[in-house]
Amino acid sequence: MRSSQPILLPLIHPKKARRKKGYVNSGILQINEVSIEKVYSFIDYVQGGTELSCCIAIDFTASNGCPQVPGTLHFCTRDQLSKYAVALHAVGEIISDYDSDNLFPAYGFGARIPPDNLVSHNFPLNGHPENPFCQGIAGVMEAYRYALQTVTLHGPTNFAPIITQVANLAQQTDDGSQYYILLILTDGIICDMPQTKAAVVNASRLPVSIIIVGIGAADFSAMEELDGDEIRLTSRGRRAERDIVQFVPFDDFVSLTSVMDTKRQLARAVLAEIPDQLISYMRSKGYKPQNLGRKQNSAYRRSVNNMTNDYSPAEHPHPASSSPSAPPYPLI
Repeated sequence: MRSSQPILLPLIHPKKARRKKGYVNSGILQINEVSIEKVYSFIDYVQGGTELSCCIAIDFTASNGCPQVPGTLHFCTRDQLSKYAVALHAVGEIISDYDSDNLFPAYGFGARIPPDNLVSHNFPLNGHPENPFCQGIAGVMEAYRYALQTVTLHGPTNFAPIITQVANLAQQTDDGSQYYILLILTDGIICDMPQTKAAVVNASRLPVSIIIVGIGAADFSAMEELDGDEIRLTSRGRRAERDIVQFVPFDDFVSLTSVMDTKRQLARAVLAEIPDQLISYMRSKGYKPQNLGRKQNSAYRRSVNNMTNDYSPAEHPHPASSSPSAPPYPLI
């Protein structure tokens, strides 16, 4: 709102006004213009066309223990979920409600991959480098179990490659129509912290949020540095434009009364910062819901499929990521 005349408001100091007979004011506040700005909510953006796209990355380093041995972090049966599976279900089932096509690109890191037995930090769980998408959380679980049967757990624990991969993807749709959530499930201490910090700082200017769920009893203190709630993350003299990382230790929730309760509380903690992070990005770019350019998810899938990946599938059957057909073995 703009007036032809400025609004003048005297600034009165109560004590001086009582003590000084000739006191008039301590100054004048001159208001030339007043503007009212609508603050959009997370739901406004989702209803206005923003699509959430969740990418999943799972730790396949040797510190998780042999997947076939009971008590290790990747050990699971049809009757008992692994901690990775519980975390995946808890977060994925919520995010899938906001994903229009319910397709999730799912990757692993820190394992030796057949047939060359080379370590990869961004291999598709389903063995399809040309199509890493999985149909729903059930499809991700199928691909996760397939990967456990085909790769060799190794190391180190490197986050930078998968963060950079998702950031490159987000850069291609940096118009507010897509917002990317990278869910990293890990049991260990980051081995490439300088590179990871640089990757996070770079991603902070893009439509990306990173959720890290710490699995097991490792020392996760370094993760708090990435989760810049108190001190904004810096790398090589650059400061993150936004806080985009949320870290949650899984073991904080395993003492709850039931698996369902664990999943519910974990999902609440993990996803707590996503709405504010999305809003902060949209406001930094000046994007409003009604102005968003709608993009089809097919463009998103093409972008993922065109990205370079170092995975070569082994010569045995693997699950078709987006196929609704029954899996070759029971799902968790």
